[in-house]
Amino acid sequence: MSNGDKIILDLCGGTGAWSKPYKDAGYDVRLVTLPEWDARLFPSRPSVSPRTPKGFTDITNYPEVYGILAAPVCTCFSGSGACWPRTDTDILNALSIVDACLRIVWALKPNFWAMENPVGKLRKWIGEPVMSFNPCDYGDPYKKRTLLWGDFNINLKRNPVLPIIPSPLHQNYGGKSVRTKEARSITPPRFAKAFFEANR
Repeated sequence: MSNGDKIILDLCGGTGAWSKPYKDAGYDVRLVTLPEWDARLFPSRPSVSPRTPKGFTDITNYPEVYGILAAPVCTCFSGSGACWPRTDTDILNALSIVDACLRIVWALKPNFWAMENPVGKLRKWIGEPVMSFNPCDYGDPYKKRTLLWGDFNINLKRNPVLPIIPSPLHQNYGGKSVRTKEARSITPPRFAKAFFEANR
């Protein structure tokens, strides 16, 4: 199977930074992220018009998927936001995205899958991660402890460096806009490359 025949779904992928090494290597990368896509409706696209069940695409008709990367919104789960109380509605909305990612994995049964979220509360609902990392473990010179769940090769080639720059959480990325949230949550490029090299 050539790389062009291997579909990688990048769920809630934002800028597509995590899947970029796959795209660069010629894989068929499909970015499933707002506003064009909502993982909770996948493989259907969002619609402002009411639909009958026949108006939704059947996931069993989706082509074979080689790998799935998932980065559900972390606002409600991140330890950095632990001082802010969350309502049940906040948590339910956030969990609905996590649940959608896991549902897609269950339905499509890829060769590998991984879901990331910063250190925080998500483990309360889905259990312990299979690994954790700081970007500086793989050559990006800052700390931002991140957890990974899934079924993938965890033997990533490390390239440790000193964390000499501030985490994106502590740079000038204040505010609640989509742009600033994306800037704070972009997957570190050297980690993304190490992940790709171990899971290709």
